[in-house]
Amino acid sequence: MSHYISITEAERAEMLKAIGVASTADLFADVPADKRFPRLELPAPLSEPELVRELQALASQNANAQSHSIFLGAGAYNHFVPAAVDQILRRGEFYTAYTPYQPEISQGTLQAIFEYQSLICSLTGMEIANASHYDGATAIAEAAIMALNLVRNRRKIVVARGVHPQYRAVLRTYLQALDVTITGDETPGATLEDALALVDEQTALLIVQSPDFLGRLHDLRGLAERVQARGALLAVHFDPIALGLFQTPGEVGADIATAEGQPLGLGLGFGGPYLGIFTARQKHVHKIAGRLVGATKDVEGRLAYVLTLRAREQDIRRERATSNICTNQGLMALAATVYMSLMGKQGMRRVAELCYQRAHYAAAQIAALPGYAVHGGPFFKEFVVRCPRPVAEINAALREQRIVGGYDLGADEPELGNAMLLAVTEMNSRAEIDRLVDVLRSVA
Repeated sequence: MSHYISITEAERAEMLKAIGVASTADLFADVPADKRFPRLELPAPLSEPELVRELQALASQNANAQSHSIFLGAGAYNHFVPAAVDQILRRGEFYTAYTPYQPEISQGTLQAIFEYQSLICSLTGMEIANASHYDGATAIAEAAIMALNLVRNRRKIVVARGVHPQYRAVLRTYLQALDVTITGDETPGATLEDALALVDEQTALLIVQSPDFLGRLHDLRGLAERVQARGALLAVHFDPIALGLFQTPGEVGADIATAEGQPLGLGLGFGGPYLGIFTARQKHVHKIAGRLVGATKDVEGRLAYVLTLRAREQDIRRERATSNICTNQGLMALAATVYMSLMGKQGMRRVAELCYQRAHYAAAQIAALPGYAVHGGPFFKEFVVRCPRPVAEINAALREQRIVGGYDLGADEPELGNAMLLAVTEMNSRAEIDRLVDVLRSVA
């Protein structure tokens, strides 16, 4: 049986008549005639072996993570991705954008999502996780929307200055059409205490990040109680790798916790697609946007998985949905699931230890260089370096040595002067760090 039946000439004529044109060509009347069918200057055709050789030659000109030492982070990090992650993602069973409404034909996909949720809850110490949002920025925006729905008659969001500036921009974009005040991040150098001081009877949510945009670690113990005592909620944005060593959002009593899941087996991928991790307390589960999978039993008593605790309106009735974002790609959540399963608790801790130790080794070496200074307090894998020359010049010199330097903070934190944000992960060997230090010394 044919899967596609084209329209007949009579049907085409009827459709054209209904929209008031005589022919299909009339649909393009507004396009200049010389632009409708331009001559394409294509090279002569090649055989498959010739084409493969040409494509490989072009590809060899690309810079990649294997040909360069990468010290650029600021939200996307060069972490190791086990080969098994990609091999599993490439299986045909997982290549679908379909949301698995029908459990009788979707048990494998549903189980994978369920395992992702379980692993994220174990990692964060939170009670419930969805699967998932587009990226860390949209997860933060969804946290704000959820808080506004939970804490009625409060229309103020306080966001700490240490939250990633691009995430703060996305937050404002999401909420621009709502009668909501967003404050707390306008003043350079503002601290968590400064943000907390703004939490009042009009505040629905305080958003903090640790490690923050500048890489600094914050001790968040006691913060949730102080925020909740004022009738507001606390959202904590975290680095999933850092949880291998440091306090979890669950331990500090966060109401909502979000993260960029890119470090969990997704690779850099030229900026995406990424993974927005979103977790919350069990009592808030009915206000979570996105996909939730639960475990149950079928009519024969066998373990089964099903989408649960969310209205179908989330997908088909936008005016009644809690968000216009339904889910992230399930493939990204699956990548994180495979990564966490392969690493295990000890593996996650070891990756965090390597990042911490190598970052602190790099910071110590750079701090000893004339003209350079490491700025800020305790950090995990990123730190601020004040430089003796403009960061753009230093990064240009680094690129000549096949080193991707740090993030230029000039636009986001101009009060720091010539400063870059350097990231060091388990992928940066001691030899690479020493070479970075040598180049920095030569351009001082």
